[in-house]
Parts: sequence; C-alpha cells; structure tokens
Amino acid sequence: MPDFEKLRSFLDDVCIAHHIRGRIRLKLESRAVSVDVPRAQARAFQSLLDRAPGIDSVQVNLLARSCTVHYDPIVIPERAWADLLGGIASDAAEILERILRDTYLEIGNAKL
Repeated sequence: MPDFEKLRSFLDDVCIAHHIRGRIRLKLESRAVSVDVPRAQARAFQSLLDRAPGIDSVQVNLLARSCTVHYDPIVIPERAWADLLGGIASDAAEILERILRDTYLEIGNAKL
C-alpha cells in the first residue's frame, strides 16, 4: 500500500461532482483525465474509504473516473469534504483527515 501522503496527494486531482448531506460523488478533475491513475493507488484509496469510520459505502465507477461515498454526517461533518479537498484548514477538514490517517495506520498495523 502506498504511504499515506501519496494517498493524500491523490485528492489533489479530485473534485466534488455532487454533494447532499450523507452522500457525495467525487470525480477526477478534467486536467487529470489524461493522467493514468495507478490502479494500486486507486484501490488503496478505495480500501481506505471502505474501512473508515463514518463511511457506510463506496461505489467506484472506473469508466466515469468517479466514486460515490455514502457517509454518516454525524461522524463526518458535511463541510469536511469541501474543506479537505479545497485545502481549507478547518475543524471539519481536520476530523476527516484524522479519520483517514487513523484508518490508514490501522490497515498498516493489521498487515504486520
């Protein structure tokens, strides 16, 4: 599995296509369409989301280069997604970042 910072940098090319409370569709931005995202990195990111507390389900559409995430807005504040993807340092973004980082560490420790 790539290190967390590599996975975190994967989000630099991700934008919000649609968002309602509890459901968000993320899409690779058009400038990244010509970039071939390594399958291992995409799978690692999906695995991370699948196991993160507060995330109920993740559906990936490789052809559309998007994924839909159903999440619990009590655990992950609705604002967290836009702030994290937009590079805004907020309490909401920090919650989501911490959840993802902690989940990543748990996955790594489980493989030891």
